[in-house]
Amino acid sequence: MENIHEEDHGKQSKKTHGPESNGESTLLQSTYGNAVMTDDDYVACYWMQLDKAVRQLLYQQPGVSIRISYEQMYSCVYKCVCQQYSERMYKDLRRLITAYLQDKFIYLQMCTGTEFLKQFHSVLKQYTVALGGIVPIFTFLNRFYITQKLRTELRPELEKLFLQHLNTTIYHALVQLHEAQEKPFSVDPSIASDIVHGLFSFNPDYADLHPGLFAKYIPSILPPCLIENIPDYIKESHEMRIQLLSHQEFNRNNQCQRKRCNDAETTMKR
Repeated sequence: MENIHEEDHGKQSKKTHGPESNGESTLLQSTYGNAVMTDDDYVACYWMQLDKAVRQLLYQQPGVSIRISYEQMYSCVYKCVCQQYSERMYKDLRRLITAYLQDKFIYLQMCTGTEFLKQFHSVLKQYTVALGGIVPIFTFLNRFYITQKLRTELRPELEKLFLQHLNTTIYHALVQLHEAQEKPFSVDPSIASDIVHGLFSFNPDYADLHPGLFAKYIPSILPPCLIENIPDYIKESHEMRIQLLSHQEFNRNNQCQRKRCNDAETTMKR
């Protein structure tokens, strides 16, 4: 059972029960008087503020700053936990983020071709950045309800929501990245790297689906190199070189470089 410390008129601190216990009311009364939060108070005065802050973080565009008072949001969470609204607040948070992810799933289903990977990358990156702001807001909820009562942590649970509701699009993205290995330059390397690192941080087991793909961006995915496998590595390197030479973009750059070299040599001879 959770423990919250409070002072008793300057005497030695004593322990009270956690947010979901009767001792919580004692803590609240000693801090905020005899006021008791009602359902209407919770929705209108506290959750409405938290809802707005979470939405701002979820929909924040890159490079666009938003104004959120983390001290005020932390205070809202603290008061709700003290008034035994932890369970409801956690359910409301999950419901809000689930609705957001379901909307993103529908949006990604409408994307095709290379545009899909670009938009999936944007959704993954935006969600990861949003968690960096959402989790600190609910620190008190995580500490005294999610960790102690549910025996888990807030951030991993919100990451699981992403994997659960975007499961189909995740596999689609991995398949596209895997196929893109046979087509050099077909996918921006930075986008591929971000997706691989992002999904691996959410769930390392994804590396088991396409170990070769993940090994390109994350070390120690594949077993250590063995001496007897060196001929295979040489063959793989040779095949990659042939693929690069056959690529139109690669050849055009090579031709330009050769032309510049030839022009420079001609100029020097003159």
